[in-house]
Amino acid sequence: MSQPYDVSKTSERSMIGNYIRCMDTLSVATALLAATLLALGVLAVVHMVFVRYVLVESTVWQTEFTTFAITAAMLLGTPYVLKTGGHVAVTVLPDSLSGLPKRIMQLAAHLVGLGFCLALAYGSWYYVYEAFSMGWTTGTAWNPVLWPAVLPMAIGISQLSLQYVAEILRGES
Repeated sequence: MSQPYDVSKTSERSMIGNYIRCMDTLSVATALLAATLLALGVLAVVHMVFVRYVLVESTVWQTEFTTFAITAAMLLGTPYVLKTGGHVAVTVLPDSLSGLPKRIMQLAAHLVGLGFCLALAYGSWYYVYEAFSMGWTTGTAWNPVLWPAVLPMAIGISQLSLQYVAEILRGES
């Protein structure tokens, strides 16, 4: 009689483990994309300096592209930072605890973070929708459409929400 219960528990643990691995892999992938965007932002600055000071010509797209690329890199890199515990934190109280109190504190912190991220994800996706459906542009000399610039915010915060779920499950397993 206990066989089906054990199988379902094993299946449940396997599903949780698969979810955590999937989110960890996705977080690494978005971190690699973030690194690429950061490098492209740096190259755009180098290009801008060369065009301005060597060729003595004006620039149009480089400043805006750099701002978008580096901001996207920061936002898309956040799930990896959560996964690796690379964020800045004051850990005096959690480090002084152990066992159940420490796990409760970590769970509470993750739930607050998840709640914030879910609210921000909703607002971000709505912002992307508005920018896309209303054809918003930046209004600058380059004047690109705005939605591709705000899309990394929605993707990054959504991925961060999913990574929070993975961290909560990781703490439970």
